[in-house]
Amino acid sequence: MHYADVPAQINIRHAEIDDLDALEHLENATFSYNRLSRRSLRYYVTGKTATVLVAMQGGKLVAYGLVSFRKNSPIARLYSLAVAHAASGLGLGRRLLAECEQTAIARGARAMQLEVREDNAAAIRLYQAMGYREYERVEEFYEDDSTAICFEKDLP
Repeated sequence: MHYADVPAQINIRHAEIDDLDALEHLENATFSYNRLSRRSLRYYVTGKTATVLVAMQGGKLVAYGLVSFRKNSPIARLYSLAVAHAASGLGLGRRLLAECEQTAIARGARAMQLEVREDNAAAIRLYQAMGYREYERVEEFYEDDSTAICFEKDLP
């Protein structure tokens, strides 16, 4: 499924401070390790070093993507991408990732990098399908000592 095929009733927008409860809930429901704290989520939503995009369906937050930026760096980092279990299979991860890439391009990034747990097969398939290539593996990257696969994609 192409990201443009995601049902039209799903709207992607910039996160707002009022989204914090839903963001924290989704973060905790999606990830077992290396979760972002409420304080970190607040920092990213309100700060200038990142963009947080949320996908809304029927007034409910069903996914988010967080892209971080470093001053004077042409590389953006996909810091987190989470889709609620109830919204999986809709192509929402693909659509949200494409929106995150567009956000990075708009801020002058020439590439996007990310890390993903080596046991997250669905995410790895998504990143590969979207043109990301593996450039490194880092053992004991996550707090449970699991390995991360590092991916990168050149942006137009």
